[in-house]
Amino acid sequence: MTTRTRVGVNLLWLVPGVVGGSEEYVTRLLRALSDLDPPDLDVRLFGLEELQAEHPDLGERFPLRTVPLRGRLKPLRVVGETTWLAAQVRRAHLEVVWHPGGVVPLLTGGAATVLTVHDLRPLDRPEGFSRTKVAYLRAVLPRSVRRAAVVTAPSQHVVDEIGRRFSVGADRLQVVPHGIGAGLFDEVAPSEVDRVRATYGLAGRWLLYPVITYPHKDHATLVRAFARLAATHPDVDLVLTGGAGPAEDEVAAAIAASGVAERVRRTGRVPRADVDALLDGATAVAFPSRYEGFGNGALEGLAKGTPVVASDVTSLPEVVGDGGLLVAPGDVAGWTDALGQVLDDPALAARLGAAGRSHARRFTDRAAAEALASALRAAADSGPRGSGG
Repeated sequence: MTTRTRVGVNLLWLVPGVVGGSEEYVTRLLRALSDLDPPDLDVRLFGLEELQAEHPDLGERFPLRTVPLRGRLKPLRVVGETTWLAAQVRRAHLEVVWHPGGVVPLLTGGAATVLTVHDLRPLDRPEGFSRTKVAYLRAVLPRSVRRAAVVTAPSQHVVDEIGRRFSVGADRLQVVPHGIGAGLFDEVAPSEVDRVRATYGLAGRWLLYPVITYPHKDHATLVRAFARLAATHPDVDLVLTGGAGPAEDEVAAAIAASGVAERVRRTGRVPRADVDALLDGATAVAFPSRYEGFGNGALEGLAKGTPVVASDVTSLPEVVGDGGLLVAPGDVAGWTDALGQVLDDPALAARLGAAGRSHARRFTDRAAAEALASALRAAADSGPRGSGG
C-alpha cells in the first residue's frame, strides 16, 4: 500500500476577484492536480468562505476547510494564517503545506513548506504598488524564501532572479509553469469568429492585446505603434480586452491622442468564448509588457496558432520561444516594424503560427500539475527548514 504524503494548501490569501492573475494560476493548477490524481499525495485546502462560494468545484475535488473571515480585511487574514492555519496543520498532522500566495506565515504548524513567488515586480518595479505593500514584502519575502523547503515560480526567469537575489541554491528552486487546457488548441468555428467580429464592430483584420490596463503592461507603446501602422493598413483595428486598471486614464489619453481612436476597440472584460474567438481570428497578438512573471496571454495566442509580437524582457522570451517576434519594450519604431512584418508577410505569419502552436504544447495543464507534484514531494523529502512551529 502506497504511503500518502499529507499536503495542505494555504488559500487564505486568495480573495476572489481581488488578487488578479494568481487566482487563475492557482485554481487552474489545483484542478489540474486533481485530474492528475497522484496516488502518493493526500491534498486538502484551507481558505475563505468566499473561495467556496466562487470556486465550489474545488471543494468537490479536495477536502476544504474554510474560516469565516472577510477577505478584504487583510490583517485578520494574516493573523488567521499564523494561528488558525497553523493549528489546522498540527491537528491534521500535515507533512507539507503549499503557500502559493508568496509569503510563508510566521508559524507553519511544523510542516515543510513549498512557497510560490509569482514574480518580483513589487521589488523590481515598486512604483506600481503601495508603499505599505512594498515595505511589507521587502520585510517578509526574504524570510519566507529562507524558510521554504522548495521555492517555485512560473518561469525560469523568476526562478533565476529568486536564486540571485536571495542566494537560493538550485536544489531548492523549481519552475511550475502556467498550464493551458487541450481545448485551447482547438480551432474556433468560423461562425464564432464572425460573431465576435460583428459584436465588437471589426470590419477586417485586428491586432489583439488581452490584458488589464496596469502601468507595466505599457498599452501606450502599442497604441502609438498602431497609429503609425493605421495609415498604411486601413483594414486593421486594434482590440484591447481586459478590465480597467490603474493606468486606465493614461491609456485613454494615448488613444485620444493617436488620431485613430475610432479604430481602437475597448471591449472591457469579455466572456471566455469571446476571448478564444478573438485570439483565433487575430492577425497577431501584441504583448508590449515591460515586466512579466510568465505572460499567459501570449501563451494563449501561441496555442491558437496566432503570431505573437512581444517584449524581449523578463519571462516573455522563454514563453514565446520561436512562435513570435521580440522587440525592445517602449521602442515604438521597433513595434511598428515588427507588427508590420506580420501584417504584410503571410508566409512569416504562417511560420510563426505553426512554431507557436508547437512551442505552446510544452505548457499543458498536466505538465504544470506534474511539476507541482514534484515540488511537493521534494519538500516532503527535505522536511521543515528553520523555526515556525
